[in-house]
Amino acid sequence: MKVLFLDQTGKLAGAERVLLDLVKPYKQECLVGLFEDGPFRELLAEQNTPVTVLARKPNEVKRESSLLQGVSSLGKFIPLLLKTIKLSRKYDLIYANTPKAMVIGALASALSDRPFVYHLHDILTPDHFSSTNRRLIVTLANRFASKIIAVSQAARNAFVEAGGKAELVEVIYNGFEPSKFQGYEPERDTVRQELGFDDKFIVGHFCRLSPWKGQDVLLKALTHCADDIVAVFVGDALFGEEEYAAQLQQQVKDLNLESRVKFLGFRRDVPRLMTGCDLVAHTSTSPEPASRVLVETMLSGKPLVASRIGGTTELVQEEKMGGLFPSGDPVALAKIINERYQQPEQTAKIAIQAKNMASSLFRLEKNQQEVTNLLSGVIKKDF
Repeated sequence: MKVLFLDQTGKLAGAERVLLDLVKPYKQECLVGLFEDGPFRELLAEQNTPVTVLARKPNEVKRESSLLQGVSSLGKFIPLLLKTIKLSRKYDLIYANTPKAMVIGALASALSDRPFVYHLHDILTPDHFSSTNRRLIVTLANRFASKIIAVSQAARNAFVEAGGKAELVEVIYNGFEPSKFQGYEPERDTVRQELGFDDKFIVGHFCRLSPWKGQDVLLKALTHCADDIVAVFVGDALFGEEEYAAQLQQQVKDLNLESRVKFLGFRRDVPRLMTGCDLVAHTSTSPEPASRVLVETMLSGKPLVASRIGGTTELVQEEKMGGLFPSGDPVALAKIINERYQQPEQTAKIAIQAKNMASSLFRLEKNQQEVTNLLSGVIKKDF
């Protein structure tokens, strides 16, 4: 089975981490085409996955952009499409991993007569996409996709509510290798010393810096927590969100939290850093489709508190696998943090239970097999 995988970015966000694992069974017969260069290409090359960069300059169109803005730069769009069409004729199937890749992949599919599969990592709501872009995604997916893989029921439901064909969508939860997130416990004290918080209760936050990821909610929550509860933010502004990152720095000063907060930027040693935390918070203010950080936290054996919104409620069984709080409510978040701080034995029990459940529910082998079965079915039907 020869597959052309497409992704719009060279940066390393959640969808790209999924693709890193997903392509492993197809290494000898696949190609990953990226629309820009970056760390993602380097990691693919490191694991010996064939990869090529299809565009010289990144496409600056954002999710909230209008259709006119999206297609106005024909000088970039047409060459990229033509390259993709030419490449796709060497493969059995086109697989788009991101929205911009979906647009190119769908049109290339129509012009190269190759079946097309779209991996929907997003929730198609006004919180995340302009109405024009939602219509564009749904229209192209309905017309050209043989199948759509949704990472959660929440992602599937939003697609259908936006006008998508329900019969096209199959939910396949992301898969993980538990061993990647375990075995770091001996480094716990070292990590805490490196952070300068070895005698504190450390709350970790592992997401890119973005308004809808809700880092500001955790900062507000800290003002309602005991003084020896501190926060460490791991992640950077990836998609033109530097202004928000600067606002967070100012918020720390305004709330007098300089001694209780650290921003570490982008890091590749997330599992090791999680080991040094007493709790991990996930504070999205808009619906998440299926955040990888939730499962990674549970596999690491760390207690979790997360916003009760979107696909999060599918991945985290409340009180069995973590605590959930109303999205955007810093007081409610602080209440759970304080409870976990004051009840270490109960907190540890929940963390162990979550680790065992996540290891069973979100196995990479299961994910890979489900995707392989779907792709095989698409190719068999098409030919």
